Amino acid sequence: MVSTPAKRSITFARANAVPLYRQIYHHFREAITVGQLRPGNRLPSVRRLAEEFGTARGTIDAAYAMLAGEGYILSRGPGGTIVSPQLNGSTIGRAAPKRLAEPTERRGISAPRPFQMGQPSLDAFPRKLWSRVVAHQARQLSPSDLAYPDPAGFGPLRDVIAGYLASSRGITCTSQQILITNGYQDALGLISDVLLHGDSKVWLEDPCYPLVRHALEDAGAKLVPIRVDAEGLRVADGVAHARRARLAVVTPSHQSPLGVALSLPRRLAMLSWASDTGAFIVEDDYDSEFHYVGRPLPALKSIDRNERVLYAGTFSKVLFPALRLGYLIVPHELAPIFIRANERRSFGAPTLGQRAVAAFMADGHFARHIKRMRSLYAGRRQALAEALSAVFGDRVELDLKPGGMHLIARIDSGASDVELARLAQIAGLAVEALSRRAITHECRPGLLLGFTNVAEGDALDLCDRLDRAIGSQLGHARSKVALRRRRAA
Repeated sequence: MVSTPAKRSITFARANAVPLYRQIYHHFREAITVGQLRPGNRLPSVRRLAEEFGTARGTIDAAYAMLAGEGYILSRGPGGTIVSPQLNGSTIGRAAPKRLAEPTERRGISAPRPFQMGQPSLDAFPRKLWSRVVAHQARQLSPSDLAYPDPAGFGPLRDVIAGYLASSRGITCTSQQILITNGYQDALGLISDVLLHGDSKVWLEDPCYPLVRHALEDAGAKLVPIRVDAEGLRVADGVAHARRARLAVVTPSHQSPLGVALSLPRRLAMLSWASDTGAFIVEDDYDSEFHYVGRPLPALKSIDRNERVLYAGTFSKVLFPALRLGYLIVPHELAPIFIRANERRSFGAPTLGQRAVAAFMADGHFARHIKRMRSLYAGRRQALAEALSAVFGDRVELDLKPGGMHLIARIDSGASDVELARLAQIAGLAVEALSRRAITHECRPGLLLGFTNVAEGDALDLCDRLDRAIGSQLGHARSKVALRRRRAA
């Protein structure tokens, strides 16, 4: 256990403007920073601290979650919570922030928090194997590899991506049509530079992925939000409101965030609209590798006969986000224009990362990794769904889709999903409000819960923790399972 001074020196200032959970967080962070708590030291349990300091367990949970999110502590399940063994004097010094950010400000930064959206399972990534691949590629670098990279991307990587898409997504293309980008946001910026002019109109799914909306707004596009229903984007509405739009940005395989697939009739209608008007379609196929029920629909690009679809993929969801690599398939006639534009923008992506991914794919590691992750995520998805049902009962309705990396917990109690998400975030849980993703059309309230970083053995505890944070707002009594768990604790 942690030393007695480290615990008893906490003095709560209950009238202070600083919340209690942040006071506890400050105390333990300082104890770790100055060396009073050392790497590997075990911390008191949440229940014991709550009893000793006369506060709610949720308060301690929130403080521990912030410390874990910044890498100071590590939960080992039944083994308790310890100071991260990876910390040393220099890393602790660098980790101490000058300005402390609220949990909502740290989305996507540092280690993923429970239920965080869009993050692959970083703990399951084969880091040792990846390190060997990178080291081998670094040793193979020639003097020419140290010059500016090809603005279209590393040739062998483009070749292997073309082969992968042919077998996995049914897409027929040549490597000359593929550009390597620094992720999807970079691809979208490149598309905007080449295809959008002035106040070009752009169809955008409503609700949508917020960063896409912001990127298009920053590019000066005039957004035309199109409602999404059970069959995906309502193409007829788009034609009625903005037939002469220059671009449509869609997630047809697994709509973000609703998870529905664009139906075949609407896919054909969208392709027909683009061909008739000279518009282009951006297909964001961000997590198509992860499908758990039946066979996934083929990519929209696979049935594009008139080269109206620009297909964007990313390695952030299947490998890891820090890699900052993605790819974009463009029509043959536009490839030289896109390459010149990419050269003006950034001269392309770093060579070493591209070489490593190319080798990782060519040697079969990529396909095996996706297969392992698909199986892992299927188990985690099922475990989280069962835990939510056990803890919340009929207070939430689970909206499970055949694929993806998150699920939706629908709310019919009249509670605000924005307020519920705020309470969950205070408790250190990276829950997001579905209604925040809407633009102009109303969206039925719900909570977005990523499951990729929720271990099966942790699902029930995390759902109980979520219930402690938001349960009082849902208007019903706790489920019997949750009550039994609380009494047992």
